[in-house]
Amino acid sequence: MSREYAEQKIKEALSLTRGNTTQSRQQIIAWCNEDKKLLQALTHPHMTGIVAHAITRVESGKTGAQVMSPSPEQTAPSGDFGMEILKTIAGGETAQFGQESSGRPVGKRGASQRHIDAIQQLVNKSQNKD
Repeated sequence: MSREYAEQKIKEALSLTRGNTTQSRQQIIAWCNEDKKLLQALTHPHMTGIVAHAITRVESGKTGAQVMSPSPEQTAPSGDFGMEILKTIAGGETAQFGQESSGRPVGKRGASQRHIDAIQQLVNKSQNKD
């Protein structure tokens, strides 16, 4: 019943706002402040994720505004950031995607003599068959 109730209220909000999804969201949020049954119907499928997030937030010691606003270190531009982008674009000695922790990318290596011999044997076998 709760899923059907939520869907009915969503359809009602869409009808009231003539299909405007932004206004529909605002209407549903306003209704949730007054209608706890609607709030529960909408949040029930996501409750384990909501609770897990809340527990992680409290365990880490971050609360309220600390969680929502980035630290000054995160927002302050780094003087080297632009240079790192240019190095990446120019193919400088930067880490490759997925290999950031391994440092400098490995350059191309030549084939070993064993590999060259194996390929030569394959070529010789295929020529002998023709």
